[in-house]
Amino acid sequence: MESSQPGGRQRRTALSQINVTPFVDVMLVLLVIFIITAPLLTHAIRLDLPSAQAPASAEKPETITLSVVPSGALFLNNEPVAGIDALDARFAQAATGQPQPELHLRADRETRYQRIAEVMASAQQAGITKIGFVTEPRKARGSAAD
Repeated sequence: MESSQPGGRQRRTALSQINVTPFVDVMLVLLVIFIITAPLLTHAIRLDLPSAQAPASAEKPETITLSVVPSGALFLNNEPVAGIDALDARFAQAATGQPQPELHLRADRETRYQRIAEVMASAQQAGITKIGFVTEPRKARGSAAD
């Protein structure tokens, strides 16, 4: 690799091969470490847990169903409601119950969104916090009802 030149100067040449021995040594050490630690990672601790039976909660929140037809008429639990003012009073009465009742809102596809927003605002002002929208499940494609 070194060659003598006249005048006492030596010329160095680059090595054309890469020394992979340190790389192989490191890889073998890592392999041994992984072989030793892999079984430790899958070791499970066996526990004998106690069993307990808890009774089912007897309190289920009351469900209020409000239906809105395309004309804007309101039906609370299948009973007609005179208007939004009467609905406010019914919501205020229902909101005082414990646990808090759930409002299930059923609206026809053709109902104006403004009417639905008024009903939701009325429920919120009365203190009803749980509102769910009831929809029809989609029919399978290719059925005659499409």
